[in-house]
Amino acid sequence: MALLETLLLPPTLNALLILVGGLLWRRHQLLGGLAVVLGLGGLLLLATPVASHALRQDLEPPALQVAGDLSGAEAIVILGGGRDYDAPEFGWGDAPSNASWRRLAYGAYLHRQTDLPILVSGGRRHDEPSAEASLMDAALEEVFAVPVRWYEGRSRTTAENARYSAELLGDEDIRRIALVSQAWHLPRATAAFERAGLEVVPAPTEFASPPPAGLAAWRPSAYHLHQSSRALHEWLGRTARRLKDRLPR
Repeated sequence: MALLETLLLPPTLNALLILVGGLLWRRHQLLGGLAVVLGLGGLLLLATPVASHALRQDLEPPALQVAGDLSGAEAIVILGGGRDYDAPEFGWGDAPSNASWRRLAYGAYLHRQTDLPILVSGGRRHDEPSAEASLMDAALEEVFAVPVRWYEGRSRTTAENARYSAELLGDEDIRRIALVSQAWHLPRATAAFERAGLEVVPAPTEFASPPPAGLAAWRPSAYHLHQSSRALHEWLGRTARRLKDRLPR
């Protein structure tokens, strides 16, 4: 599955289109030229603020209104968003990635608003010495001075985040949660937690910023290519889930 994702997403897909176009050029100039244009043009388009915003915006649920929307929630679940390896500044070895820090900050904010207990979820995707949840635990307690009630350190995927978190919370008869992740990731994560038997209040953070005015909206950058790639990963995940749901069991 990971190899298929790599082949279907930029920049690998674009590189393959350009390579195929070059190979076809001598015998089929029209097809070869079209493949090159699609590969290079698509890469440049995806790197623009306009494209990255459009791809992310349609994924994002509404922002949470803390006073009313969290009514009835019994816990806050914060999903891991990756790690930085051998980060020296905190003394923990690895450290949460920037995406994880944003989730942790918002989870800490919600905890202070509601006093709901927190579960952190994230395992070892590549057999690292420590689970991602342990880094999140350290960040919440040492940086934000917020306690962690539950620690789920086995999961490698969003589906496993949901399954193992539901097991921990089920032991204490907790059924309704506030789920914290990036806005573009939360719809797929919400569906996974609901399939695991939990009621979910989506608590999104890091919404897509509107593109700037004028020509700057069409200026390619590596940052916006990265954001577009993340959004396409979510769209691919949604499509795969819908296809799987339609298959006979």
